[in-house]
Amino acid sequence: MSTMPWHAEHWLRLQARRQRDALPHALLLCGPAGLGKRAFAQRFVQGLLCERPIDGEACGGCRSCLLLAAGSHPDLVALSFGLRKDGVQRSEIVVEQIRELSARLAMRSQFGGWQVAMIDPADAMNTAAANALLKTLEEPSQQTMLILLADAPWRMPQTIRSRCQRIEFQLPAAADALAWLQAVGVSDAATALVAASGNPGQAYLWAQEGALERRLEVRKDLAALAAGRGQSTEVIKRWLDSEPAQRLWFAAQATADEIKARAAGSTGPLASAMDVEALGHWYDALNRTREGLRGPLRGDLLLLELLAQWR
Repeated sequence: MSTMPWHAEHWLRLQARRQRDALPHALLLCGPAGLGKRAFAQRFVQGLLCERPIDGEACGGCRSCLLLAAGSHPDLVALSFGLRKDGVQRSEIVVEQIRELSARLAMRSQFGGWQVAMIDPADAMNTAAANALLKTLEEPSQQTMLILLADAPWRMPQTIRSRCQRIEFQLPAAADALAWLQAVGVSDAATALVAASGNPGQAYLWAQEGALERRLEVRKDLAALAAGRGQSTEVIKRWLDSEPAQRLWFAAQATADEIKARAAGSTGPLASAMDVEALGHWYDALNRTREGLRGPLRGDLLLLELLAQWR
């Protein structure tokens, strides 16, 4: 995938600070998923640890670059979800992980340059872990950099956010996003961008994995149910078998289109018998159900309750 053009301004500012020897000790890279935060962080870290960087870009051939490519650079620590004692992956970053990280960063760099720690997703730290990280942020070691990546930075304590230099990735202009999608070979770029609500990175991924077909299928399912055709149980099984949260996202988009059409005095694409107010309530229920799929409740029961309200 080509370099994302909406990274350019952030990159130039960060490299300007590096040239002035004024890099912060902690960066918070945040914004919607799909805009390339992780690719940006990887590119920056490669250039930071490189022995022969050119305008902030890694040379790709020095000892540091080769170790980074092999995933064995001694001065880079990547922290994410660990394993519990029973071998099951955790759903949060816990205090023991942060304490181990802090102890590691207290040691000197093995290559005599920067030490870098990447915490991803930083918004998955529990309260105890965030409190433990705060001390490291308040008392940073020389030439040590923490890079926090978060899709939902508001879930992090303000005390953490305020001690980081924030780099926020935002949706680019539609024309720029469309041009980039076309440049990377997305055939139906306009439809993909609409499906992803203007997020070009998400649109690219969804176009590659067949999400646009699922989007069309969701609209057909809702229109058929509204017309009294098909069975809710069949729709539920199909949705649960393949990306249920994504299908609910597409259902919410279709409902929003229906509401806009009704407000403009025309028939919506779903031909629902519900009025605008009822459609609005169902739109809210869709989003609650999408959030509910992340919890312990059975997905089939959640969808059964949701589709029972659709007509």
